[in-house]
Amino acid sequence: MDETMIRNLEEKTGKKFAEWIRIANSSGLSKHGELMKFLKDKHGLTHGYANLVIHRARGSDAATALGVGIDLVQVQYKGRESLFPYYQKLMKAIKSFGPDVEVAPKKPYVSIRRKKQFALIQPSTRSRLDVGLNLKGVKPQGALETAGSFNAMCTHRVKVEDQSAVSQELIKWLKQAYEDAG
Repeated sequence: MDETMIRNLEEKTGKKFAEWIRIANSSGLSKHGELMKFLKDKHGLTHGYANLVIHRARGSDAATALGVGIDLVQVQYKGRESLFPYYQKLMKAIKSFGPDVEVAPKKPYVSIRRKKQFALIQPSTRSRLDVGLNLKGVKPQGALETAGSFNAMCTHRVKVEDQSAVSQELIKWLKQAYEDAG
């Protein structure tokens, strides 16, 4: 998927991907949000393209990390091992949705996509896993809250702090997000 995005970015902008990496790296900006604003406002990139450029420039995308032998999921759960069973249970359910589920680990989280990202799983603290969801037009209810400042790529979030939070209701919301992404 990233390679398709790179080709599309090059076609749309007339600039090679390596040039976009140089632009990001020479901006003098260090925070992800600042770089996003810079690439979107100054260079007209969409959120997805800007995010891809930033992750590649920082070497925090799965393709770069795996190229140097780093297992990003393993790194995410170092010191947070008690949360890993929740991740495994969620991934088992998500992978059962269909053969078109794409799992793309990033440095801080795992992006879950179909044609576009529909969810992400992030060990946010030593005791909490956050599940970000893209559910357009769904009102927050119960454990489903608005994403707020959690992640700009999500509309909602569910906090998972114990086994009971990995509920059928959460799986239902994940399935809805998956279906909406098709």
